[in-house]
Amino acid sequence: MTVPPEAAEFTIPIRDSTDVLRARGSARELAARLKLGSADQTRLATAVSELTRNILQYAGEGTCTIINASDDHQRCIRVIVEDHGPGIPDIPLALRDGYSTGGGLGAGLPGVQRLMDEFQITSQPGHTCLTMAMNRPRTPFT
Repeated sequence: MTVPPEAAEFTIPIRDSTDVLRARGSARELAARLKLGSADQTRLATAVSELTRNILQYAGEGTCTIINASDDHQRCIRVIVEDHGPGIPDIPLALRDGYSTGGGLGAGLPGVQRLMDEFQITSQPGHTCLTMAMNRPRTPFT
């Protein structure tokens, strides 16, 4: 098990591709533990994977903090991805479909934004922080 059973919050250092897999798997595992559906588990894992790969590509290393922010009314997983790289000089441009500085399709950040219920970026040279969350209401069975 990658997610400690008692953990409400845990941080995974992102230094290489195996850490990306650990972060992705841990997010999916917590989503399954909170009884989120398989589509939501996949959405969350995809978003975590995209953002942690961006850390490696643009900053070299960083962290991914996964938080069980659930309460009596909702099941919530919050993810904070941080690095100390060059920053994102134009956030609105980076969130446009098709824009890429890394030679990709330019679907990463805009796609993550669409997958999540909450999404926020702050960035300056030396520190970028992306916070996202998936929220689902509690039902009598969750």
